[in-house]
Amino acid sequence: MINLRTYVYIDSLQPQLATYMATVSQGFLPVPGDACLWVEVSPGMAIHRLTDIALKTTRVHLAQQVVERAYGSMVVHHRDQSDVREAGRVLLANIGARQEQREKCRIAWHEIIRGMTPDHTVLINRQDRRGSMILPGQSMFILETEPAGYVVYAANQAEKAANITLIDVRAVGAFGRLILSGREGDVDEAAAAAIAAVQNPSGT
Repeated sequence: MINLRTYVYIDSLQPQLATYMATVSQGFLPVPGDACLWVEVSPGMAIHRLTDIALKTTRVHLAQQVVERAYGSMVVHHRDQSDVREAGRVLLANIGARQEQREKCRIAWHEIIRGMTPDHTVLINRQDRRGSMILPGQSMFILETEPAGYVVYAANQAEKAANITLIDVRAVGAFGRLILSGREGDVDEAAAAAIAAVQNPSGT
């Protein structure tokens, strides 16, 4: 039996998120404006079957595939939204699931830290990350989700909502992590959008 952990459709990847995904993707790189589908299932090996189906039945490109023993995830994208939507439809049909049966996203942690100190920002910027740098004096929003994949949708909606900088978007493993920064008011708006997004994640 294949369990649907994460199923998120993004109609248009925002510029920072698309660029961030391109730094970590090992497949075909997405560009801003692409539609995107993020799917995570358990057990992990089942993701190979779903990847094969999506690529054979639509024109989508495979940006990333992560196969762990417990969980497997895939990210497909295309300029044409209809291809991405169709990929989602055939995947759900193959495992006999509906979008509504995906695991509900749980917020494991969220917090805004305001007026970051130079010592703190320098340490964050030295850690392993693929996004931009956080600057002293800015505010920082942290969000952790379970399952992990939902942070991608949170990041996209946060970037749509406010003028912020994406620092880290980790969407594989047991928990997903989003870190963004900016001016205090912008971070407040982005945080609200991110939380609303994971409470009502998009489908197709």
